[in-house]
Amino acid sequence: MAALALLLAPGCSSNPADAPPPTIEPAQAAVSPPVTGVPDGEVRPVGGRAQSAVFDPATASLAVLGPGPDGQSMVTLVAGTQPPRTVLLPATASTMAGDSRGGLVLATRGGYFRVDIAAGKATKITVAGEQDTDFTAITLRTDGKAVLGSADGAVYTLNSPDTVGAKLKIFARVDELATQGNTTVVLDRGQTSVTEVDVTGTKAEQALRAGDGATTMAVDPHGRVLVADTRGDELLVFSTDPLIMRQRYPVRAAPYGLVGTSRLAWVSQTADNTVIGYDLDTGIPVEKVRYRTVQQPNSLAYDDKSGTLYVVSGSGAGVQVIPHAGG
Repeated sequence: MAALALLLAPGCSSNPADAPPPTIEPAQAAVSPPVTGVPDGEVRPVGGRAQSAVFDPATASLAVLGPGPDGQSMVTLVAGTQPPRTVLLPATASTMAGDSRGGLVLATRGGYFRVDIAAGKATKITVAGEQDTDFTAITLRTDGKAVLGSADGAVYTLNSPDTVGAKLKIFARVDELATQGNTTVVLDRGQTSVTEVDVTGTKAEQALRAGDGATTMAVDPHGRVLVADTRGDELLVFSTDPLIMRQRYPVRAAPYGLVGTSRLAWVSQTADNTVIGYDLDTGIPVEKVRYRTVQQPNSLAYDDKSGTLYVVSGSGAGVQVIPHAGG
């Protein structure tokens, strides 16, 4: 209350609405302990500390974003038993999303990269008028429009590949974006909140507190939005249009990695190197299967066709491949 009073005190801002929203220290994944048992499935080496991972069904490829040389970023592409391929980006990318049709988009300062997985080629797209904007999040709507989030708390909905159609600046920072249809959901770690943005990109429809320290967000094919409350040790499940919290379930050991699939919602526990698959269809998460993982299981991806779960280490321990993971 004292901190809030200071924010609203006279003289803090000429207009209180212009002051940044009050925030807390953002939660983070736990620092995982060394692995004591043999991880399930097969572990394949992938260089560097992975930042995020996406599975592309059109090319049956896992894409892993990680650091490259000289301040650049690199995308490693893993397909079946073939040797990994790499795509070196000309600058640093902060995060990645897929279009499920053989393409990736990656947020960077001033715009984003498009990567053609089959060709192994990256193209930089500069957003008009935003050359100095630090973009920290990206997603794609069903209509194909890209939505970007920035470090200074704005959401940009593009109406062409390089033109901003709408801008909404009400957040402390945009840490993750997800879409269900053409509805965008924003995760702000500092405010530990999720917010639904309307299809025009100009208005926040609903905003909800997301536990004690939300860190990551994913969607599933059933229209649900999954959020890991890492500080509060919970899995949160929302519906959209309108944004409503539908389920809230304890998941211990610093849950962080998330992926939603047609059958199960997968959550990694970074404090004990474990991943668990939950069935959400009964209205309360029901654990169906769990696996031992590589160290620091920060990123998850899933191939719904083959039932393969990918657990990607954030400490450089590689990619764990678990076939027929759903049991």
